Amino acid sequence: MRSPLPTVILAIALALASPCLAAGPNGGQTTVADSHPIEFVATDTGVTFFVTGEDGKPADTAGLSAKAFVQAAGKTETLTLKPAAPNKLVAELKAPLTAGAKVVLSAKMHGHNIQARFEKQ
Repeated sequence: MRSPLPTVILAIALALASPCLAAGPNGGQTTVADSHPIEFVATDTGVTFFVTGEDGKPADTAGLSAKAFVQAAGKTETLTLKPAAPNKLVAELKAPLTAGAKVVLSAKMHGHNIQARFEKQ
């Protein structure tokens, strides 16, 4: 009889490889980028990223430089994100994101670069 251990290890590896961990406090997808929890929320009209500091408190986004790269239907769109109090980075969309769209946040925060990847559900 074969051991089920390889199957269990594969299942755990696939679960951990997912770019998004769970639903955040605002109902969005979350992941951790360079020790910063990031939550991604998409509406029909825009995207919002909620940035949390390494200490678990909302991170001040004032003055941050950030972009989001959206890849959907074979096209890539670059969104310039604007800081919004207290810990948001926001941008408007030309059209709602389709399921399966890939979104990458790229930001420079307090001297280091952060990249977080999400997929629209």
